[in-house]
Amino acid sequence: MAAPCYLGWDFSTQQLKVIAVDEQLRVIYEDNVHFDKDLPEFKTQGGVYIHSDRLTVTSPVLMWVKALDMILEKMKSSGFNFSQVRALSGAGQQHGSVYWKKGSIHILKNASSELPLHQSLKSCFSVSNSPIWMDSSTASQCNALEKAVGGAQHLASITGSRAYERFTGNQIAKIYSQNPEVYMQTERISLVSSFAASLFLGDYAPIDYSDGSGMNLLQIWEKVWSASCLDACAPGLEEKLGCPVPSHSVLGSISPYYSQRYGFSPDCKIVAFTGDNPASLAGMRLQEGDIAISLGTSDTLFLWIQEPTPALEGHILCNPVDSQTYMALLCFKNGSLMRERIRDDCASGSWDEFSKALSSTVAGNNGNLGFYFDVMEITPEAVGIHRFNRDNQKVSAFPKEVEIRALIEGQFMAKRIHAEKLGYKVSK
Repeated sequence: MAAPCYLGWDFSTQQLKVIAVDEQLRVIYEDNVHFDKDLPEFKTQGGVYIHSDRLTVTSPVLMWVKALDMILEKMKSSGFNFSQVRALSGAGQQHGSVYWKKGSIHILKNASSELPLHQSLKSCFSVSNSPIWMDSSTASQCNALEKAVGGAQHLASITGSRAYERFTGNQIAKIYSQNPEVYMQTERISLVSSFAASLFLGDYAPIDYSDGSGMNLLQIWEKVWSASCLDACAPGLEEKLGCPVPSHSVLGSISPYYSQRYGFSPDCKIVAFTGDNPASLAGMRLQEGDIAISLGTSDTLFLWIQEPTPALEGHILCNPVDSQTYMALLCFKNGSLMRERIRDDCASGSWDEFSKALSSTVAGNNGNLGFYFDVMEITPEAVGIHRFNRDNQKVSAFPKEVEIRALIEGQFMAKRIHAEKLGYKVSK
């Protein structure tokens, strides 16, 4: 009998990825489908459509389904033994939403194993292009939501975040206000994560607590939908969302479609999918007191937290590993591009020179401090370059090596300060 293995899926912005691990967590298979390259018929750029207003950003739902068909066929052609898969789970880009048309549940449950899944589901979505995390077209809905619940801080105290344009509740509110008939034709609203789980389950999968807390709709303390937030977004919304569940819930066994078409064991279990950021906390096996920082175009900081204090900056999400605790998430827009500009200005474009200059200065930079925001920052809302000497006087320039240390220390000091504001305690 084949050795047991487990599948992990990642429905991200630009590609669909799969990984198989054995019981010792050794990788035995991995593959991906790149949306732009492998599915050119959808004509996406970076996996998305950026609309003419430059604010609305969507992705075609059927592209995600067709990518799943494609990757499963690739696995089958490679001789992958699906019968050895004991369980599967996965992650999806946070905040994106999928709108199932009335009657779709019957099609999902009874999909013919003779057809690729995207052919069976092609008429199942009342909104063919899903709003995703890059969308920033819901400013008026955000203002209305904050006003309805008594202000931005009160909304953060309920849901873990003030109103954000990419958050799902505000996207739902926009669809309801602009296309009420489309909203009324919708029987279920999924996040990208619960949509992906639904494809495997052959039924509507519930939204998990952790990804659900990135919607401006979930009461993060009680783990139930907030009636005041739901009412502010759209009527009858609770029924369309279903009941949220812990992120590690076993939802049931795999749909017969996959057993018949690919040879999965009927006993293969589907574990709730979650958002990509919560999945990172789980995958890195963070524990209380740990901080993880992802240095990218935007820098992201996330941490396990026991007693959160929701604020106007940053996000508090339910912890995917332990439903009684929380994770804090902070995003900083001025990340690698800012570091690269200072590298180019002060170190001739060389990371080696940058590192030598950094090493040539002392920790604390002799009291010289800088805050560097080429574009309007998220946390805090500020822009421009701000330099201060040891006497706390604003100065217009630093020597090159001082500039480099001021950048690095300023960026990491800001991350610590804002983490502490959200409830992180630095152990002495």
